[in-house]
Amino acid sequence: MSEARSGSGTSAPTVLRMILGRRLQERRQGAGVSLDDAARALRVKPLTIRRLEKAEVGLKPLYVEKLLQTYGAEQREIDEFVALAEQANEPGWWHAYRDVLPSWFTAYVSLESGAKTLRTYEPHYVTGLLQTYGYARAVLRGGFPNDGDEDLERRVDGRLRRQSLLERPDAPTLWVVMEEAVLHRVVGGAEVMREQIDRLLELSELDHVSVDVVPFAAGAHVGACAPFTYFRFEEPELPDIVYSEILSASVYLDQRSDVVAHLEAHNRMSLLTSSADSKALLNRMRKEYS
Repeated sequence: MSEARSGSGTSAPTVLRMILGRRLQERRQGAGVSLDDAARALRVKPLTIRRLEKAEVGLKPLYVEKLLQTYGAEQREIDEFVALAEQANEPGWWHAYRDVLPSWFTAYVSLESGAKTLRTYEPHYVTGLLQTYGYARAVLRGGFPNDGDEDLERRVDGRLRRQSLLERPDAPTLWVVMEEAVLHRVVGGAEVMREQIDRLLELSELDHVSVDVVPFAAGAHVGACAPFTYFRFEEPELPDIVYSEILSASVYLDQRSDVVAHLEAHNRMSLLTSSADSKALLNRMRKEYS
């Protein structure tokens, strides 16, 4: 997964599909079956097997069944795996927004929906999971200036729908580190900013949400670069993943050295402030917008 993702015609893998792909790989390797031998069993190229294992294509139930038979799996395991493969091929809720979501961002929404822990760093804007309607609309209007009102509203609706994961009984832990500059960037006007800061203060009171604001006084620091999100999953098959974004594409990193570097940067930045200082700064900025 350690590669740039620009717009493409492939569908984004769901977390379940990624898990099953890893399990297929482990099952093949445990059975001592090579990529070439697995490919011959399906009469396909070895690249097809590799793409199945990396969740780059959908898991065809017939392929899954034949592969597991080749690997010596019992019928009960095969039946359970095929049922999960059919479930993994079902489109996520975000599929309905594929006309307004960049193709490289749909993978992010899938990872976000399946993560147990999310850590984000934002130097420019409030992270999407914490945005109010007015703030989200202003940000997306600026990012997609050629959108008509209908497309803009669909983008906003899709962003707000993502936020429902914070209300789930099994909601992930969200730890946001943002720059003070985010609060000084007037998005949508004073009233929108005041509502947005109220929202940040409200959500920061939740046990599973932390909002840290790095003050200007902190000066230069290790993370003063592009925004990024770190994902950790409960399932042992999935590695930690880091997402970062540029203007027209994104990159997903799962190499340990890359992930650790971003995790350490997030830890270091969080030490530049405290929960009490962050809340005091949020309250002070709210007064400025009153």
